[in-house]
Amino acid sequence: MNQFKKFEDSIGVSFTNKKLIEMAFTHRSYLNENSGNGREHNERLEFLGDAVLELVVTSYLYKTYPNNPEGDLTAYRSALVNTNTISDAASRLGMNEYLLLSKGEAKDMGKARQYILANTFEAVIGAIYLDQGYDGAQKFIATALFDKLEEIIEKKLYKDAKSLVQELAQEYENVTPTYTVMHETGPDHDKNFEIGVYFGDTLITIGKGKSKQEAEQNAARNALEKREWA
Repeated sequence: MNQFKKFEDSIGVSFTNKKLIEMAFTHRSYLNENSGNGREHNERLEFLGDAVLELVVTSYLYKTYPNNPEGDLTAYRSALVNTNTISDAASRLGMNEYLLLSKGEAKDMGKARQYILANTFEAVIGAIYLDQGYDGAQKFIATALFDKLEEIIEKKLYKDAKSLVQELAQEYENVTPTYTVMHETGPDHDKNFEIGVYFGDTLITIGKGKSKQEAEQNAARNALEKREWA
């Protein structure tokens, strides 16, 4: 029995070539532990799917927002196809259940899994494109992603979080945010940072990340939520 039939049913796609959907869910690490079974990993499909995704989204934005300048459309597209958005879409579609991973990768549910889900989402697009053509891929992308666009525009999620916090803090509170490292842990190759965002002398919230830049962005996003600006 096709192990991916439930997934096919959930997205309304019946693959003619079942090897394509299997390949889309096969991470390189899986083949390290399961060699010789004729499977291929999904990186070439991901490469193809990334290009199809960009074309479909670009075409949709061009037609949907005829009066918006190129800069706006580029920002909308970046927010819609970034790792966070497409990994969330992959999670909503239940892709986690079907991933073919090594035992080590299967245990990691952190940032690495987010990247794997995002890459798998693109690989599935590539598989659909090869099996069902452009129209099939376009339909899948529209169903999986386009409902997020309204939220992205309404909440200005297409803007860099730090830039948005600075803009709104100056507008509403007449202050320029500053960022301070609160804690730094771990060896040099695996650092973890906690950074606080301050409005004047007031600590608003803290963000965590594997780099200072990531922690600052998370602190800014948390500040947006704390002030109910997002």
